[in-house]
Amino acid sequence: MLAAWGDSTEDGEGTEEEDAAIAFMARSDTYSDDEPLDSLAQLKDKVRGLNKAKLEDLLFTLMDECDSINSENCVLKDICSELKRDIRELEHENEILKSKKLEVDNKTLV
Repeated sequence: MLAAWGDSTEDGEGTEEEDAAIAFMARSDTYSDDEPLDSLAQLKDKVRGLNKAKLEDLLFTLMDECDSINSENCVLKDICSELKRDIRELEHENEILKSKKLEVDNKTLV
């Protein structure tokens, strides 16, 4: 995927301009969506000035965050399943209690 952006930048350390661009992109992506990316071409234009090492770091960071979110999502799905099971059990107990209350009310009326 990184090769698709070409070899126009060096693999060495980033310049101050590249570091500033990365910081700006991170800040603007975090705080606003004023300029949404409509296509892959726009994304390529946005990151063209960055070197491959920086892009690779950003990609691995993104992958780590996705893995973390996916793991958290799995945990939340398990918790939701447990809660749904608990709700079904409570609804069943509630029906039993309602029928017992109805029996007691009937005896009281008789």
